[in-house]
Amino acid sequence: MTDNNSPPGSPKVNPDHNSEANPLPKDDSSLENIVRRFQDSMSLAKKHKFWETQPVGQFKDAGDTSLPEGPIEPPTPLSEVKQEPYNLPSPYEWTTCDMDSEETCNEVYNLLKNNYVEDDENMFRFNYSKEFLRWALRPPGYYKSWHIGVRAKTSKKLVAFITGVPARIRVRDEVVKMAEINFLCVHKKLRSKRLAPVMIKEVTRRVHLENIWQAAYTAGVVLPTPITTCQYWHRSLNPKKLIDVGFSRLGPRMTMSRTIKLYKLPDQPATPGFRKMELRDVPAVTRLLRNYLSQFVVSPDFDENDVEHWLLPTEDVVDSYLVESPKTHDITDFCSFYTLPSSILGNQNYSILKAAYSYYNVSTKTPLLQLMNDALIVAKKKDFDVFNALDVMHNESFLKELKFGPGDGQLHYYLYNYRIRNALRTSELGLVLL
Repeated sequence: MTDNNSPPGSPKVNPDHNSEANPLPKDDSSLENIVRRFQDSMSLAKKHKFWETQPVGQFKDAGDTSLPEGPIEPPTPLSEVKQEPYNLPSPYEWTTCDMDSEETCNEVYNLLKNNYVEDDENMFRFNYSKEFLRWALRPPGYYKSWHIGVRAKTSKKLVAFITGVPARIRVRDEVVKMAEINFLCVHKKLRSKRLAPVMIKEVTRRVHLENIWQAAYTAGVVLPTPITTCQYWHRSLNPKKLIDVGFSRLGPRMTMSRTIKLYKLPDQPATPGFRKMELRDVPAVTRLLRNYLSQFVVSPDFDENDVEHWLLPTEDVVDSYLVESPKTHDITDFCSFYTLPSSILGNQNYSILKAAYSYYNVSTKTPLLQLMNDALIVAKKKDFDVFNALDVMHNESFLKELKFGPGDGQLHYYLYNYRIRNALRTSELGLVLL
């Protein structure tokens, strides 16, 4: 779940960093540091009244090793779950958004396109395609009732949106049924109406009705309490355009031609047997991925149906490549990225920034550095402008080497009604939320 007003890691390079000689940032994402920064920045009047009433890790409990890991509150008997929707302010009404309907999908697309996450300088705004939204919101076993909209009663206009999709998330040795909450968006003109807390309570109620009591979400702001804090890193593929639109800027003592040369990539992938994933590869990719993800403290518990849905290539949505050994025909390595463009606001020459986001990558025989360089090459060939990656899993090992630069924001991961005693290092997280 991403907060409306804050970019997840911001779709922008930090202009103060030069990727030629840029050390990885010090790890200041420990829970104690997050809490201290949070307390420094918040006056008493601004404490999170809503989140302090919810079963989430609270700042006051940070570092308390006597608290058990696992669910914070036990499940309620289903008969005691509130059967009626929560009350909205009187001018508004609930609607269930059927993403199979072209008309509804258009409404959701336009609401997000015009009102969803922007960077701090209002230069870029996420522009999820309709194909992407259908993919993101209709995984195996999804519930239509978890695609929740708010309409103005008089005009019937869609003015707010929040979603959940079911997922199995493994936390240490425990596989937990969860909802992944996402796309919380309120129309810009209605931000003061306190719609968001009611929407969060309503999606929680509907999740509870399916006997699911935990959730995972992300936000660009600090809420009680992140399980970890990640940073986005950006690799220029079309440096001239990125500089022209203000996404990045020329480094000190750098010319445009030197910058273009710095980021130039080979024409073809280097790895023998590197090819696009196909339907017949689903069982092998599932085995590879499950084995890889088992090493992380928090990761999805994917089966073949999940892999087919989330990772089988879909044009302009998700790209997946693998390495098939030319000798044994074993599938040894895998890489993937999803397509999330941003609208470029107020630029006369360009309207869209085409961004690839690193998804799940598994290296067993091909060095991860080489595998990800091949991913950059195919993304460049597909006309992406920039390749983004979070510093999760083993990503940190290739970021600096492959000329990624750190972004100027952070993405915080949260679990609802599930306590992890100590904050994770980003390298202990094996989960990417869209």
